[in-house]
Amino acid sequence: MLVALMIMAILASLAWQGLDGILRARDQSRAVIDSTVRLATVLTQWEQDLQALYEADVVPALSFDGQTLRLTRRSEGGVALVAWAVRGGVWQRWAGPTFTRAGELQEGWLRSQQLLGNEAGQLTVAEAASQWQVYFHRGGQWSNAQSTGELRQPVAAAQAPAAAASSASSASGSASASASAGASNTAGAVLAAAAAAAAAAANNLQREALPDAVRLVIKLNGQTLTRDIALGPAGA
Repeated sequence: MLVALMIMAILASLAWQGLDGILRARDQSRAVIDSTVRLATVLTQWEQDLQALYEADVVPALSFDGQTLRLTRRSEGGVALVAWAVRGGVWQRWAGPTFTRAGELQEGWLRSQQLLGNEAGQLTVAEAASQWQVYFHRGGQWSNAQSTGELRQPVAAAQAPAAAASSASSASGSASASASAGASNTAGAVLAAAAAAAAAAANNLQREALPDAVRLVIKLNGQTLTRDIALGPAGA
């Protein structure tokens, strides 16, 4: 009887170890599947953001400073700002409000340069992230996104110098008229506005053309992930 009980105890112990191994393998497989699905969702969002790029001609449509990639994308009802960043080993995505006015978009872009990672709208898309880098494809080759790309001259910028010259001429005429009338302050304000218009035109002339494709290189959980996204007509 004692021998039979001992054999049954041994068999029960072996059975329990086998069942425990099956349960652990199931949990690990489920964790891997969940992680894969989550990563696929993140990469889909990354691709959608890039393929919905919108050039507003008042802020860069795509910019990378080594930590944060900022972009403007088409959104329902207007243009939205999106920022992807790696901070403290965490990969985050921030989506700002939708803008319908150029001035609001410029202000939003400036504020997005001061993001700390704890603002409303910040979403953690992956943990254990490091060595994040972005490359742009131009002229048949890849280059670091922080290097200077091909400059472009928008239609609005091409016409801006003439408009600025016209404004300056008008300002000069206004200045003469105001001087004769004793209102030099008004002329000074007009001249300042003309100078601002010329500065804006010069800034537009230095805008970079969008790349043909964007390459993402990031290390997640010790493994390097590389993803190439062609911008195509949607980003052109």
